[in-house]
Amino acid sequence: MSSIENPQRRLLLQATAASLAALELGLSTLPAQASAPPAALTTTPRNLTPLPPIKQIDAGVLNIGYIDTGPVNGEPMLLLHGWPYDIYSFADVIPRLTRAGFRVLVPWLRGYGSTIFLSADTPRNGQQAALAVDAIAFLDALDIKQAVIGGFDWGARTANILAALWPQRCKGLVSVSGYLIGSQQANKKPLPPAAELAWWYQFYFATERGEAGYREHTDEFAKLIWRTASPQWHFSEAEFARSAQALHNADHVAITLHNYRWRLGIVSGERRFDALEQQLAKAPVITVPTITLEGDANGAPHPDPASYAAKFSGRYQHRTATGGIGHNLPQEAPAFFAQALIDIARH
Repeated sequence: MSSIENPQRRLLLQATAASLAALELGLSTLPAQASAPPAALTTTPRNLTPLPPIKQIDAGVLNIGYIDTGPVNGEPMLLLHGWPYDIYSFADVIPRLTRAGFRVLVPWLRGYGSTIFLSADTPRNGQQAALAVDAIAFLDALDIKQAVIGGFDWGARTANILAALWPQRCKGLVSVSGYLIGSQQANKKPLPPAAELAWWYQFYFATERGEAGYREHTDEFAKLIWRTASPQWHFSEAEFARSAQALHNADHVAITLHNYRWRLGIVSGERRFDALEQQLAKAPVITVPTITLEGDANGAPHPDPASYAAKFSGRYQHRTATGGIGHNLPQEAPAFFAQALIDIARH
């Protein structure tokens, strides 16, 4: 079985009244709205909005490909994508934020797009602490002291970690599927069979067959995840193809496999992250202002919002996007996602 050294997540109980919930949670100044407005907000755009130019910067162990757009002196927003998606998940979010005066930063994670390792000797590590340290290094490289941070899937987990361990770097948090910080110890506990079934790919990736299968059929695998995670999202072939290119990164398979194998405890992480993982294993409470989001048709494994509300001790609100919104919420409901970021930044 490959090791680290080898280079390749239902609905929140609806508040009796959204305005009352917001008042109780200290967000009384936010819009009293727990679900998405009309379908026009949640219809997937069909015009394949182009991205701003890609830039590159050395940050930590990586040379990171990223978008940096909007007013140079605008308040920074850091957006983090998930697996198996990429920065195009935010293509229709970005212009909404820049029009509102924000500087928007969207990096490709390690193993995606034009993000590469500076050294062939660096472990191709997908553990949660590694991705969080990447994000901090990215902010440091750009000399950004604090940002509003939003993400989904792997990106939401990374955003959670930044808000929990480096709250001074996070002005506010928007997290799809809420609190996603985990630990190897917690992951040892078996789930009910139906829940285990939803994680089928995690167990597939634990095998040599899974490694070979993902390497050989990366695009087909990703398309299957898109369809099952967002069963009511009718994305086009062109929409999929433009993101699938980012999965052709030479380290993508190794990072993906290590991420899921590390979660199961069948491979080790890097010792330099041990202290961080020990902190994360305690499931630290997040104190920064937070809005959590969920789609009403998320087909991917995800926690019930009621199960994680207590993990946010600062100003907090949960919102549910309606109209068949799945796992890739920023791309499926870009205005809904962008509004949450704007609200958390301005209140």
